[in-house]
Parts: sequence; C-alpha cells; structure tokens
Amino acid sequence: MKLKANISNKIFTFNSVKEVLAKANEVKSGDMLAGIGAVSASERVAAKLVLSNLTLEDIYNNPTVPYDEDEVTRVIYDGLNTTVYNRIKSWTVGELRDYILDSDTDNESLKQLGRGLTSEMIAGVAKLMSNMDLVYASKKIINQAHCNTTIGVPGTLAFRNQPNHPTDSIDGIMASAKEGLSFGSGDAVIGINPVEDNVETVAKILTTVKEFMEKWKIPTQNCVLAHITTQMKAVEKGAPADLLFQSVAGSQSANDAFGVTAAMLEEAYELAKVKGTGTGPNLLYFETGQGSEISLDCHHGVDEMTMEARTYGFARKFSPFMVNNVSGFIGPETIYDGREVIRADLEDLFMGKLHGLPMGIAPCYTNHMKADQNDQEIGTMLCAMAGSNYFMGVPGGDDIMLSYQDTSYHDDASVREILGLRPLPEFEKWLEQMGIMENGRLAKRAGDPSIFDK
Repeated sequence: MKLKANISNKIFTFNSVKEVLAKANEVKSGDMLAGIGAVSASERVAAKLVLSNLTLEDIYNNPTVPYDEDEVTRVIYDGLNTTVYNRIKSWTVGELRDYILDSDTDNESLKQLGRGLTSEMIAGVAKLMSNMDLVYASKKIINQAHCNTTIGVPGTLAFRNQPNHPTDSIDGIMASAKEGLSFGSGDAVIGINPVEDNVETVAKILTTVKEFMEKWKIPTQNCVLAHITTQMKAVEKGAPADLLFQSVAGSQSANDAFGVTAAMLEEAYELAKVKGTGTGPNLLYFETGQGSEISLDCHHGVDEMTMEARTYGFARKFSPFMVNNVSGFIGPETIYDGREVIRADLEDLFMGKLHGLPMGIAPCYTNHMKADQNDQEIGTMLCAMAGSNYFMGVPGGDDIMLSYQDTSYHDDASVREILGLRPLPEFEKWLEQMGIMENGRLAKRAGDPSIFDK
C-alpha cells in the first residue's frame, strides 16, 4: 500500500488511509478547524492521487475508527455483502469511479455494488468526483421506500411540509401546514420540530395532524421530530405516529451524545410496527449532516465527509423511509460558505444513494454563514437534477423556530415545474381532487390555505 505521491517535484507522504481520506477531501472549514484538512492545493492533489490507487481491500483493512471500539463501524462491517465485496476488492478507488460513471452502469448494478462497499470506500470515490460527476452518478440510482405512500418513484419530487412554530402553537403549526399543502408540499411527510421535547407536546401535535389528515383524506405521513425515546413514550400512550424520527451520526461517541444506540433504534422500529399508524415496512426517518461529529469533538480524526458516509452506513441497517442531511445547519465552523455547502449537498446525496438509502436533501444555510439565497437555490436545483427524493417545505424559506434558511413552499412548486417533476402519485390525485393541481401544475386555487377552513 503506497501512501506517497510526487507532485511538482515535491514528495507528499501520508501516515494512514485515514489521513489520505482527510487530505483528499474538498475544502471544508470543519476539517481545517480540526487540523486534519490539506494545507495546500498540492497536498490535496497528492492525497487524491494516492487515494485513486488504493484498492478497496486497502480501505476495508483500515477502517477509520477501529471495529472493536465503535458500534457504527461494527454495523457497517457486519452488514456488508461479502460476496459482492470479494468480487471487487482488488479494484482501485479510481477504477470504482470509472465503473460508477460508465454510461453502461445502470441502477440495478449500482444498487448491488453499494451493498459490497463500506462507507469509507463510498466516501473515497466521492472525493475523486467533480460536482457534475456527483450529479450524474446520483441521477442513476433510484431508491424507493414505503410508509403510507411510496417515496422515490421515478419522475417525482416529494417535500416534507415543515410547519415549525417557536412556541409549539397548534394553531400556528396548522396554519402553516395548510399553507404548505395548498402549494402541494407535504407528500413526503408533515413533520414538525417541537420546541418542548416532552410526551404531552409530541402527542398533541401528532394527534392534531393525524386528525387533520384523516378529515381531509390526505395520503401522507405524520411525524414529530422529538428525541426518539420521547416519541416512543407518546406512541406507547396511544399517540398516532406514522414515522419515528432520530438524528444519527457517524461515530458511536457522537451517537452517545445524541442519546441513541442501534438497539434503541431497533426497539423503536418494532414499536412502530406494533403500535404505530404507518403501513410500512419503512417506518423510520433519519436526519444527518456533515460536521456534527466535529462540532461534538467525536470525529476521531476523521474528516467530516467520511464521517457523514459512515452515518449512512449506520442508517441503512434500519431500512428507513426517509433520510436527509442538513449539512448547512450547524454554521461556518463546519461548512463556511455557499460553495462548501453546495459541494456537501451533492456529496451527501450521492453517498446516501449509493448506500441504498431513500435520500432527500435540505440545502440549507444559517445567516452567520457566508452563503445566501442564490447559493441555496443553486444547491436545490443541482440536487433535484441529481434525483433527490425530497426537499423541505418551510414557510417563506425561513424556519422561525430553528433559525435557518431552507426551501420554501413556493420553491417546491417551482422546482417541480422547472424539471417537469410531479408529486408522489397518491398525493397528486388528492391535489387534483382538491383543485390545487391540474395536469401536473398548480391551479389558480393553489396557495390559498383557506380552502381547508370551509
């Protein structure tokens, strides 16, 4: 295993596969903050060159966090399809990239391939790709899942209706949810982040949204994004939840900080099967984001992109209905500007999809980042072109509870129209029955939430 390269008559030597992966990463402020990123463009090129010549077996034999020390690593390795891995283990990372980008490599081939790749392999090949490469590769991969409806249907783009409220006002939440639905947003899920993480609040929101869905016969899912243990207690007491949510990370220590384990997620899934209101079989919703492990000082010297890939390796064990990243949510200490967040969005979409996940994206940013609405919209359109299963729908694009910027309800409609995409089939039929949509486009009635007050 060669860990050195000569660039412009200067020899760069790396001490480990972990260091190669970190130095080969595109510029991310979190990696620089942690002191593990490349210090020059030449060093980055040298690391990419070394990485391209490593075999998949080299990476397999050198997990970035040891198997005996980390539950995430164990989940990734224990779930690997060894038949597929043994067939391709002699490939270099460069050869893997060529195979993925070959025009003859189709969806089924990539889905089978992904089962034989560890998360570090997937991160490694993404580091050798340009933005266009990531869009092209992501577009090929189609991952579907079913809760009450089926997400990921070709030719569709779904949205999470996210009617958060800074005081958990039920009237405020429902007013915002109605506005989103009137724009055709909400076929992925009506999902609310509560301010108060307690059983009473969670149960009240779940019940109110579910009763509204039943009254108007809306084919979608409900979810309240409290800690998963709070949701479980609410469901045990009879609250109607279609999906159970949890944030997850790429190291055991970071998951410990989130208060979550693999056993806990398995327990939540079993509870959702028995007492939840989702049809299934996919009953979990995960959110992730580059930089969370660095912000928690739980990165083990691993770059934030590779840690994000490991998060997807952990998530795929549980066959979720939805996964999305919020890589721009933390702030400039992990993702500094618009260029970095667009790159992270494309990396995360590709890595999640190659892991076999029904991947969505939240191309978001905070107001203390060096990013703006144009950056956010560029990321949205690129990820839509790349086949994101869904985006967020936030009133005005401004989440007044979480204080960050994301896709708005009207952005949702615009992206569908620009790319000729449709809502999920069951939801589109409902929109047509409500007079909100006609022939795949919003009708004159759209955008008027008062239709739900009659």
